[in-house]
Amino acid sequence: MPGAALDFTSMFYWLMKYVVIGPVVKAIFRPWIAGRKNVPANGAAILASNHLSFADSVFLPLVIDRRMSFLAKSDYFTGRGIKGFVTKFFMSATGQIPIDRSGGKASEASLNTGLQVLGAGDLLGIYPEGTRSPDGKLYRGRTGIARMALEAKVPVVPVVMVDTDTAMPIGQRLPRIMRVGIVIGEPLDFSRYAGMENDRYILRSVTDEIMVALHRLGQQEYEDVYASTVKDRLPSRVTRRS
Repeated sequence: MPGAALDFTSMFYWLMKYVVIGPVVKAIFRPWIAGRKNVPANGAAILASNHLSFADSVFLPLVIDRRMSFLAKSDYFTGRGIKGFVTKFFMSATGQIPIDRSGGKASEASLNTGLQVLGAGDLLGIYPEGTRSPDGKLYRGRTGIARMALEAKVPVVPVVMVDTDTAMPIGQRLPRIMRVGIVIGEPLDFSRYAGMENDRYILRSVTDEIMVALHRLGQQEYEDVYASTVKDRLPSRVTRRS
């Protein structure tokens, strides 16, 4: 019955996008988009986005024509009660993939999950910073995205979310009604590094190139530290919903 489950998931995804959630969200927030043509019409690719808000994973899939999957933190799939069930069902049915961000073998499993999506010729959304920005700045990227791009031999498309942190700030339950934007840059080709996916210096170089592209595209203030390091310094009440 796996095929039936897959068909249901796919049907639910398009139903949510074009009938249930998509029209309502677009009517209320009127998201604008620049550079839509930069998303490949077919074939696998990684969409590398800055990460300002939980809402990023909602707005981006709505404005592109192809189906895409995001690697989402596993917490969204382990909640209890009715809210936990609804959240898990929504995330699963809309193509979100749970990953364990604890590092080590969990990171390797996340990498393999992403490679399966790309191996099927689909679009994969990744937040190179690894977590939401706590203050609107752009932070250092994690090298997992570089390894994925090199192993799968796919282009990386930089994406900048605009004002989603104002519409849905960290810790706020209900969004503010306002326009948000998405800017999509030209695909980055890393084929020159073919076969070098195990070289940590190459992985860092590729990751930094992706972050430079995001910085130029969105002109966010950049800080060369990991966002998680900054979050660890903040009061727990500020970061608990990250």
